[in-house]
Amino acid sequence: MKKEYSISILMGIYNCAPTLQESVESIVNQTYSDWELIMCDDCSTDDTLTLAMELKNKYPEQIQVLQNDSNKGLNYTLNKCFSAARGKYLARQDGDDISLPQRLEKQIGFIKRYTEYSIVSSAMVHFDENGDWGVSKLKEYPDKYDFIRGTPFCHAASLFTREAFEAVKGYSVSDRLLRVEDYDLWSKMYALGLKGANLMEPLYKMRDDRDAYSRRKFRFRINESYAMVLTIKRLTLPFYMIIFAARPLIVGLLPAFVYDRLHKMRLQKKMSN
Repeated sequence: MKKEYSISILMGIYNCAPTLQESVESIVNQTYSDWELIMCDDCSTDDTLTLAMELKNKYPEQIQVLQNDSNKGLNYTLNKCFSAARGKYLARQDGDDISLPQRLEKQIGFIKRYTEYSIVSSAMVHFDENGDWGVSKLKEYPDKYDFIRGTPFCHAASLFTREAFEAVKGYSVSDRLLRVEDYDLWSKMYALGLKGANLMEPLYKMRDDRDAYSRRKFRFRINESYAMVLTIKRLTLPFYMIIFAARPLIVGLLPAFVYDRLHKMRLQKKMSN
């Protein structure tokens, strides 16, 4: 009989060999120890899978490693992680990010105490090869109208209930929802009357380096607009809000240096407050 854990951490991994060990060690070093980590490799072309297997062998009781037979995208990959999960609660982490030591303890403490919430995330510290440079904070208690501004929760820093995830049948698997799978997931939950909260204390460190903008391809901006239109209909928001679906397209047309500058100015301002 396999041990059941309180939290199952879902991690899709792809070409993150240089950062994966540090990321996994940040989970191993959590003050809350009742967790399992399920990694699924999405056909990496570097040594990610080899390193993941080494980490599994190092922590065999708490780490599972799965593989896709071809590159499927994060939505499919996280659903596959869930298929092996045994936890009552599900958490996310990316293979190039870091959970601060009390992340899981504080998030599960919140969601167990305030059972009216199905999702809990937190503020995040942004860092690169030179160190910490910014902080992102979202609204503490988002309502459905906050979806017009973008995702109301930091995905990689989130923890949510199994019941909520099963109620919406997990992540929607579609090429049109790649890179916005979290936004779509939250809106499906809110459409059922579920809700979430953001802890204002930064409990997670997100790698946001010089390569980050290159991963924000314009086709994913189109996906953002598409997901926003779906959400406006799903949450029965006023029809005029459809104009907000143009915002990701406008942002995607900005020159890289302009976007990077505006992005850093906004997050550095929050860090100084």
